[in-house]
Amino acid sequence: MPQHSALRSASAAAGALALAGAAGLAYASGYEVRAFTLRHAVVPVLPVGRAPLRVLHLSDLHLVPTQRAKREWVRHLADLRPDLVVTTGDNLAHVDAVPAVLDAYAGLLERPGAFVLGSNDYWAPQPRNWAAYLWKRSGPTEVDGPRLPTDELVRGFTDAGWVDLDNARTRLAVRDLDLELVGVDDPHLRYDRYEDVAGAAAADADLTIGVTHAPYRRTLDAMTADGAGLLIAGHTHGGQLCVPGYGALVTNCDLPREQAKGLSRWSAGGHDAWLHVSAGLGTSPYSPFRFACRPEATLLELVPRR
Repeated sequence: MPQHSALRSASAAAGALALAGAAGLAYASGYEVRAFTLRHAVVPVLPVGRAPLRVLHLSDLHLVPTQRAKREWVRHLADLRPDLVVTTGDNLAHVDAVPAVLDAYAGLLERPGAFVLGSNDYWAPQPRNWAAYLWKRSGPTEVDGPRLPTDELVRGFTDAGWVDLDNARTRLAVRDLDLELVGVDDPHLRYDRYEDVAGAAAADADLTIGVTHAPYRRTLDAMTADGAGLLIAGHTHGGQLCVPGYGALVTNCDLPREQAKGLSRWSAGGHDAWLHVSAGLGTSPYSPFRFACRPEATLLELVPRR
């Protein structure tokens, strides 16, 4: 091939690649990041003969006050009338976002609920090289950024009757079920103190549910070994940037990437549990894109064990 023809071909290929990259980025930031999706999962964890229980799991709103479409979508989830709402943290992405979060959750706050906090309920997100997540070793992070109004958020939830599960254990009656709930503060910030609430699952409870923001192995192992039947977590964003047919590239913790979102099994200490990880509804405002990983909430239908 003549040299000038080869140069033209190389230039055309580079142009096509750049165009494809631009189109992919436009899709990821312009459409998919706003393509909110409600998922359903059936989890066989209840005693035989009990009626199903519907648990709405939300996570990682990363809300800023101007995100009206996200707020409206979350508000409409109240129309599902779930039996229980569980939120697994990272609600905030702006110092003035608490009123917007409480407005989005308004109808859901009328339902029984429980929550734990994530790092972005304590500290505002900061500009950083998002691509570093693809190669750095995942692990607990150090605190940085401006302080967020955490107390205001917690007060809004608890005043509505939701249970704060940050390093806490409690019992909750929902419909005709006696649930035991155990949770930890964010393991990604090393705020978790599971040792303060550890103990065997209550023998007289219908189900013990473990709740955490970041699904680090140490937390999942401890809760499972104690007999929790269901574990609920967020934090991973489902990988946020995924490869079709391959899945998440990273989880931003030590969770296997194959379990970055959805329902799976977890085993530890001679016990097995169901694990549900939400891909969440938002992103950092400094990396506002998703690819092959739509923002989501999940309606978990808890049914009797087979």
